Amino acid sequence: MKALPLTFSSALLSCLVLAVASAPCRADQALAQVIARVKPSIVGVGSLQATRTPPMNFLGTGFVAGDGLSVLTCAHVIQKLLDANPTEVIGILTGQGEAAQFRPAKIQALDTEHDLALLRLAGAPLPALALGDAGTVREGQAMAFTGFPLGTLLGLHHVTHRATVSSLTPVVRPSATAQRLDTRRLAQLQKAPYTVFQLDATAYPGSSGSPLFDPETGLVYGIVNMVYVKGLKEAAITAPSGITYAIPGSHMQAILLKNK
Repeated sequence: MKALPLTFSSALLSCLVLAVASAPCRADQALAQVIARVKPSIVGVGSLQATRTPPMNFLGTGFVAGDGLSVLTCAHVIQKLLDANPTEVIGILTGQGEAAQFRPAKIQALDTEHDLALLRLAGAPLPALALGDAGTVREGQAMAFTGFPLGTLLGLHHVTHRATVSSLTPVVRPSATAQRLDTRRLAQLQKAPYTVFQLDATAYPGSSGSPLFDPETGLVYGIVNMVYVKGLKEAAITAPSGITYAIPGSHMQAILLKNK
């Protein structure tokens, strides 16, 4: 076989290296464009009490859907606010950093079975995210989610994590041994389990309510609601498991249609 001239081989090698190096850059650029597009629709969820320092109590993430005045988040986020002080003003934080602003909201609907809450805003609508068909999601599919991990501890700045759909799994699984079946567990098993998305991604407190979206189109297919914790709940920060769960978007479609 005839050897290629060194100059041509070097040029060819340079082209190959450039091609390999530029491929992930193009993929990252697509995700970067999607992130820039979805960020204005992703909000903090919390409550306001003027006499408190700081006045805003942040507990989770949410995102705008529908007509721009509907905000989807997790029911357990809202429940924590109601349990803490039912007289506080529930609302959202828009924007980011020092420019973040509080907007009051009303609880329009709670779906505790699917851990969903629907908030309703007054005033000018915000950019809304579109929901994709969650029934088309398959194992191995690439996803991303954006929210506020650790809340205002790191400042109100959007953070995006990549994720892969590791499994489509029932939300309730029987215990490995009968000895671990207590009254509460039996009550759960009597309910019809539904499928959730298991993700190979790390979520932190504050990520609940983050939209799970396609990194190329920005279509939302789920909402992050749980993370598997090894040991005490503090381990979610010090030793994250890298296993996160999300509620499929079909349940979000249902709550939006029911409360038009």
